Amino acid sequence: MCGIVGFTGKKQAAPILLDGLSKLEYRGYDSAGIAVRNGSDETEIVKTKGKLKVLREMTNEGEAVKGCCGIGHTRWATHGEPSVVNAHPHCSDDESVICVHNGIIENYQELREKLTKCGYTFKSDTDTEVAVKLIDYYYKKYNLGAVDAIARAMIRIRGSYALAVMFSDYPEEIYTARKESPMIIGIADGETYVASDVPAILKYTRNVYYIGNMEIAKLEKGNVTFYDIEREEIKKELTEIRWDAESAEKGGYEHFMLKEIHEQPKVVRDTINSVLKDGKIDFSEIGLTDEEIRDIHQVYIVACGSAYHVGIVTQYVIEALTSISVRVELASEFRYRKMKLSENGLVIVISQSGETADSLAALRQAKECGVRTLGIVNVVGSSIAREADNVFYTLAGPEISVATTKAYSTQLIAGYLLAMQFAKARDEITPEKYNEMLAELHTIPEKIEKILEDKERLQWFANKLAGAKDAFFIGRGIDYAISLEGSLKMKEISYIHSEAYAAGELKHGPISLIENGILVISVLTQPDLYEKTVSNMVEVKSRGASLMGLTTYGNYNIEDTADFTVYIPKTNPLFAGSLSVIPLQLLGYYVSVAKGYDVDKPRNLAKSVTVE
Repeated sequence: MCGIVGFTGKKQAAPILLDGLSKLEYRGYDSAGIAVRNGSDETEIVKTKGKLKVLREMTNEGEAVKGCCGIGHTRWATHGEPSVVNAHPHCSDDESVICVHNGIIENYQELREKLTKCGYTFKSDTDTEVAVKLIDYYYKKYNLGAVDAIARAMIRIRGSYALAVMFSDYPEEIYTARKESPMIIGIADGETYVASDVPAILKYTRNVYYIGNMEIAKLEKGNVTFYDIEREEIKKELTEIRWDAESAEKGGYEHFMLKEIHEQPKVVRDTINSVLKDGKIDFSEIGLTDEEIRDIHQVYIVACGSAYHVGIVTQYVIEALTSISVRVELASEFRYRKMKLSENGLVIVISQSGETADSLAALRQAKECGVRTLGIVNVVGSSIAREADNVFYTLAGPEISVATTKAYSTQLIAGYLLAMQFAKARDEITPEKYNEMLAELHTIPEKIEKILEDKERLQWFANKLAGAKDAFFIGRGIDYAISLEGSLKMKEISYIHSEAYAAGELKHGPISLIENGILVISVLTQPDLYEKTVSNMVEVKSRGASLMGLTTYGNYNIEDTADFTVYIPKTNPLFAGSLSVIPLQLLGYYVSVAKGYDVDKPRNLAKSVTVE
């Protein structure tokens, strides 16, 4: 949940570290620091509490810190309060070993006590200081080199971590190690980079290595050597990141979130086209054959947050088109369930980053049970992508804003495509219906563009909501699933208390919360459920609620009930979520802007939750 950047090469390291850390600000942090070596005898560590701009000012944009090898970090406090002392990097007592760390060391107190008995002193409250001093202890005790010391420390440490370590004895080298926490290594023009996420180094290189679980890497200028936990050298293949550097920049938009909302037509179109061949869906790149699809009797969709909401929509669509039973599970609960999985089942794990800790644990649990797994991920080479039996890559590109928009939309498209191909492979859809749905799928990007053209009305309405304290989202069927996502967008970036309910559940408790002025947003895109949801709107309006309706063009009688109405283009009801979610994304965005909040970096949240 923090950011790591490292560099060794011919250029000055500090400006590169600061630039890379700025690309990781979206991950959330409360302090920052860098350490740069200028030869074996000169090392400078600069740390600060608060925003990265303070560190920039302290170092004159990095120009005041000399040296061509360094590591940097943005910290989100777990062990120890936000402070300069607790900020990374941390070092051994003699500063010969310096380290930054993502993750949580679960047995840090036990290790700290043992190291204290060995004469080590501790300045901070962090688990990271324990890690660096444990590495230092083994380095000095056995005198077998950096890789050996790190490997011994890894065996003793319980928990998750990504480590970047520098030794004074190797002033131009960085050593990295990981266990269940993401890290990538890039190479270009005789220089080497390391980071916890792609955007930090995308400006410098698109050729990267993915360091595996329980592996160590030695980074030299333009070269990387990998080792397993037994210190045996292993070989890796370079992977090309196809994102371009410009896609990780704001491109003239005020916020990344607004830019990413506007990128949705393109990324939706790209994701559709990625699995089409001769005008038909072709899963050969995914590696899932029609014969294998026919053998599936049960689907389990496992995800967290917005990806979980995608799973609920996908459940409705798969069950509408096929005879397959679908269960949607929260990854954070699935991993602790003692559920018997069907041998002919398929576990679909959805994660933008491909590193979500609970989702990754669920994937591994499914594999242990011998059940086939499919990852829907956005990051090539991520842990879920590497470990799943099959992978459906969404083509959202880098998503910087913490609140997901375009990644969510591409995941929805992946869900539709899976459902359609499942139906076709199992002969549960006619060729005419299949072709009709595929043609309609191609119209979604253009229809999203049409919605975005009319966003000024939503901005006007959002300004009126800046003082709202509570909001409720209601819908039925797919509209309920979209309501869940709309509610999450509202609460996570505007900090308005917001809840989503299946409209038919209002009478079972939630309606007691309705009083004068409470905002209720109703989603009504499913023709068979329209009238029932209108009835629910009338119920809450009679109790004083202020109503917004979100429906398709043609349902103009909604204006007799709603105080404000938003219309979306007509489409196949199974695909309506791809359109109805757009106004809800915009609404959450504009309310947050009206309240003056940091839209891209909401409080207490991180982009990728890589620790439990």
